[in-house]
Amino acid sequence: MEEKRALKEMEWTPKTIVGKMVKEGTIHSIYQIYSLNLPILEPEIIDILVPDLKNEVVYVSIVQKQTDAGEQSRFKVAVVVGNEDGLVGVGTAKAKQLRFAIDKAIEDAKLKIVPVNRGCGSWECSCTRPHSVPFKVAGKSGSIEITLKPAPRGVGLVAGDPAKVVLRLAGIQDVWSFTRGYTRTTLNFIMATYDALKNTNRFRWRSIVK
Repeated sequence: MEEKRALKEMEWTPKTIVGKMVKEGTIHSIYQIYSLNLPILEPEIIDILVPDLKNEVVYVSIVQKQTDAGEQSRFKVAVVVGNEDGLVGVGTAKAKQLRFAIDKAIEDAKLKIVPVNRGCGSWECSCTRPHSVPFKVAGKSGSIEITLKPAPRGVGLVAGDPAKVVLRLAGIQDVWSFTRGYTRTTLNFIMATYDALKNTNRFRWRSIVK
C-alpha cells in the first residue's frame, strides 16, 4: 500500500501552487493549508497529507434524463470520507457506470474535507477528551435541519443511520441529535449533518485545564 502511494505521488504533476508546495515538502500538514486559508483543488494533496483516509458510500440512486437520443440513465452517488480524527468530507457525483460515479464522488469529497472541532461540552461528563462536539451546533440542507448537542461518554451516536456515518468518520463518538424535516431524504440528511460539523469552526474556543 505504501509503495502504491509513493508511486502515485511520483507520477503526480501538480497544477496548483498548493499542490507544488505539498509535493516539494514545503507544506507537510493539512492544517497548515487551513491556517493559511488556501484552497484545495487537487485530490492528490489529500492523498499525501491524509494517508489514513477512509471512505464509505452512503447514497446510490439512478437518475434519468430525456434527450433527443432517448432516455439516459446515470448513477448518482454520495460518499463520505474521513480519518476518524477530526477531518471529514462529503462528495457527490454522477456517471453512467457505478464504479466511475463512486471514484468521482470520492475525489469530490476529498476536495471538500473540513476540520471538525471536537471536545467535551457536556456538563454530565466534563472530561477533557475530544469525544463529542464542544457546543450545540446546527446544520441545514433542503428541508432538513439537524442540531447536534454534546453528550457524555458512553452515550454513543444518537442519530439516524446516514448521520452516524458522517459523525463516525469525523471522529465524533458521543452526541445527541435532533432533526426537523423529511429525514427520509437521505442525501439532504447527510449534507445537513456535514453542514453542522462545518459550523463547529465558526466559533473560536479553548478548553480550560486546571
